[in-house]
Parts: sequence; C-alpha cells; structure tokens
Amino acid sequence: MTHNLVIRGQSLMRLALLSLQSLVLMPLLLMPMMASAADQDPAIAWDKIAAGAMVLDVRTPEEFAEGHLANAVNIPFEQVAEEFAKRGIAKDTPVVLYCRSGRRSSIATEALVAAGYTQTYNGGGYSTLVEAQKKPAK
Repeated sequence: MTHNLVIRGQSLMRLALLSLQSLVLMPLLLMPMMASAADQDPAIAWDKIAAGAMVLDVRTPEEFAEGHLANAVNIPFEQVAEEFAKRGIAKDTPVVLYCRSGRRSSIATEALVAAGYTQTYNGGGYSTLVEAQKKPAK
C-alpha cells in the first residue's frame, strides 16, 4: 500500500511539473503572434515596403478615399482574412498593414496570422507612416 502511495505521489508530481512547464512555455510560443500584432515601427514598415511588401490599408473605403499610401490596397479590417483567401494571396506574401491609429491594423494582422499568413507587419497609423516617410534617414 505504501508503494502505491509513493507511485501515486510521483505521478502527481510529474503532472504538476508538466503543468508548470506549460505555463512557462506558453507565452514563449505565443510571443511571435503577439509581436506581429504590436509591431508599429514606421522605419521597419517603410523598409518592408521598399523591399516590395504589399501595402494594405484596412480603414473604411471613405477613409481610404481621403488619402492613402502609394500602391495601397484597401480591404476593411473585418474582411481581411476572407478577402485574402478569396483573392488567393499566398500565405508567405510580405504585407504591411496600416489604419488610422494601429488598432484596426493590429486586429487585421492577428486575423491574418491566425489564417496562416507568415509575413505580416503592423505598420500602425497612416499619419505616423506619412510623417516617418518625410523624415530623412539617419
């Protein structure tokens, strides 16, 4: 009977250690997805655009009509993943997303990552990107 209690105790200890490892490792596994949603460095966004990334404006068509980045494609943030699939856009296509403040582009970036897109970058807000483009490189 003592032997059974020892075995049972060891099993519970292993289970506790596995649970603890999961709690420690889970944030590390999720970090790449979280980072993509929070990117928002205009210099990096412009480097990616200069290297040929697709420029995706996720604001409303009305906001897009008021002004947008050169060569930008407009797909409202709620429709991004569905529209990418419908258009057959490859999952490894480099894409820089932006909106007014970075909130909607963050949501759209998360949706694309969840759909399997691997080269997304949240460029943040439109006016921030415009201002960064005007500044001379350091």
